[in-house]
Amino acid sequence: MTSVRAGPSREAVDVRRRTRRTRAQAVVDCATFPVRAVLPWRDDRWGLTSRRSERFIEVASRVRGRTLDVGCGRHDIFVREFLDGDGIGIDVYAYDGLLPSQIVEDMHGLPFDDASFDTVTLVATLNHVPERDRDAELGEMWRCLRPGGNVIVTMGHPFAEWAIHRLVAFYDRVLGTSLDVDDERGMHEDESFFVANSEIVARLRRAGFRGISRRRFWTQWGLNGLVEGWKP
Repeated sequence: MTSVRAGPSREAVDVRRRTRRTRAQAVVDCATFPVRAVLPWRDDRWGLTSRRSERFIEVASRVRGRTLDVGCGRHDIFVREFLDGDGIGIDVYAYDGLLPSQIVEDMHGLPFDDASFDTVTLVATLNHVPERDRDAELGEMWRCLRPGGNVIVTMGHPFAEWAIHRLVAFYDRVLGTSLDVDDERGMHEDESFFVANSEIVARLRRAGFRGISRRRFWTQWGLNGLVEGWKP
């Protein structure tokens, strides 16, 4: 089992997260969302926040400390860049920039001690967990959380998730880019483009989480959001 050190205080974490985007920037991002939604880039440009950065900012603002990011993707960007390295990202696929220790092919037995993390995040990844495995894997995440810790699951509106995946795949074919990490790994038959909020809430409750709440991202016109639950 891997031992994980305690994270910084909640006060230190909160101050660090709030510096990521000003209110004025959020208003600009909201006004330009239709443009940002179709642009073929994942990084911030032209004074606008990318959809990926925006999602990471929203999640980071609710992180409590040491974080386990499940399904981190290329380069473990969320933990390394948005949490200043305070945690670890893991994935089932060996994306560029990940260490061998970050590849966990079997999420039914996470290689971490009980109560190792303050927060567990699934940023647009629960839909990639086969339906039959979702309860068991969320149970493992529960085990790795300390009492008082939280889990954060982001998921877009069903149509938005489908449309964005199709659009990004189109850009990759036409422009020769490699934006679609799902296409790199390959979507399996038992994966889906989205998971309904009602299912997310039900599965979190079955795993033992309480105080579950839902929050929509107003800067993305409510087409993306998160579900958050707490371990008593």
